[in-house]
Amino acid sequence: MAVRALLRRMTLLDKGIVLTLLLGAAASFFWLGAGARGERVVVERDGRIIFTAPLSGDRTVSLPGPLGETVLSVHDGRACIVSSPCPLKVCLGMGEVSRAGEMLACVPNGMLVRIEGSPPEDRSHDLISH
Repeated sequence: MAVRALLRRMTLLDKGIVLTLLLGAAASFFWLGAGARGERVVVERDGRIIFTAPLSGDRTVSLPGPLGETVLSVHDGRACIVSSPCPLKVCLGMGEVSRAGEMLACVPNGMLVRIEGSPPEDRSHDLISH
């Protein structure tokens, strides 16, 4: 009911502005999600690299941590945590990662899983400041 009253009060220009903003927000999901494809998975514990492998091969590895074994699966160019001894299992719900710069973390077990890849060729700077 409130939306109907708001739409009646909006001019054609107001509706055009709202539509443009909504389309821009929807398009930004495609632009932001189009990062470089990852090349390898790197697992760190306490700041040290304990495992690295290319994303091209399928494998399942068991990685030791302070709480026990965390199981990492790499398949079809994606990596995900499939088992962990942490109490809340938040890392299991983080899903799969495949793009350069994406990360998974199992904080209680001290694991950080990140995807690395070569930067896109058309970008030589992340940020330019004057």
